Amino acid sequence: MSDFYSILSQHSWDDIKESIYAKTLVDAKHALHKKEFRTLEDFKALISPAAESLLEEMAQVSRQLTLNRFGNTVQMYVPLYLSNECQNICTYCGFSLHNKIKRTTLTDAQIIKEAEVIKALGYDHVLLVTGEANKAVGVEYLQHSIRLLKPYFANISIEVQPLEQEEYELLIAEGLYAVLVYQETYHEEEYKTHHTKGRKSNYEYRIDTPERLGRAGIHKIGLGCLIGLEDWRTDSFYTAMHLDYLEKKYWQTRYSVSFPRLRPAEGILEPKSVMTDKQLVQLICAYRIFKEDIELSISTRENASFRNNIFRLGITSMSAGSKTNPGGYAVFPEKESLEQFEIDDKRSATEIAEMLKLNGYEAVWKDWDKSLMQPKFTSS
Repeated sequence: MSDFYSILSQHSWDDIKESIYAKTLVDAKHALHKKEFRTLEDFKALISPAAESLLEEMAQVSRQLTLNRFGNTVQMYVPLYLSNECQNICTYCGFSLHNKIKRTTLTDAQIIKEAEVIKALGYDHVLLVTGEANKAVGVEYLQHSIRLLKPYFANISIEVQPLEQEEYELLIAEGLYAVLVYQETYHEEEYKTHHTKGRKSNYEYRIDTPERLGRAGIHKIGLGCLIGLEDWRTDSFYTAMHLDYLEKKYWQTRYSVSFPRLRPAEGILEPKSVMTDKQLVQLICAYRIFKEDIELSISTRENASFRNNIFRLGITSMSAGSKTNPGGYAVFPEKESLEQFEIDDKRSATEIAEMLKLNGYEAVWKDWDKSLMQPKFTSS
């Protein structure tokens, strides 16, 4: 049993949920105006229904904290889907094994073709994405893909199946910079209903993944939950608790949090918990106020209008011009039936960069220099 899973087992989902919804306006004001270190109890108050009336003030505080820490910059990244092969059955994903879609895994020539197009768009930071299929896209395939892409990009991240510590160490040696691994939902029983087949059905193994990454010495770990599977406030609290634990134990690693909301895809379920745009703003601001150094990312799942405003309030990283199907940029640009989910903001990278410029912000095309972004935490 992993250390964090042991900690998690000591908490009742229902009790945590009740404590969040019991927070008062006084609690929320106290958390917002606190000058010293904010706790997980403060985070509960900031994401509670009681804090909704403080959203304007939260947004102002979040904006100032973000400007103080990151300046008028937004980091740009783009996903490069290598494969939609997957051995898991997940109720919310277009790549799920039970969906009868055409499967493909990019060859060397196709990967290079995609890289050339993405590089021409201006990107220097690429996120490699695959389904979870150890045979088709195992460690050797990922290792080889990183080698192919290193001449094109300064920063290479992955969002793939969870791996063993020694496998992560191999990829880090090849130049892997960051790993995104979302727990989807921290509600263990609900998790099992959405992951019925494949390695992903092992809740404890997945939740231990950031721990293995920390031990492997990865530069950055990306966390998050899939908003819509369960009560978003409770899931977000558990994500924050996971983040807090990791920061204290693996203090030399950087961290990011993403906010994926369920989007339409082939054969998936309707959200159990619907989050409004206003509530997503509240959550983003709550994270910034709770953790001033954390990188907060928003993807093209969200619409253009929302993304045109949210970067001012705490977001530090955005994707643009994303394709969620393998080969979507150059190899199979018209085959949307291969996609993992539908995107909403379809603007190009150039259009997003221009939008940022018009608002006095600068688009940063590679990940920030690690030497300039050292966390302020100490080991415990």
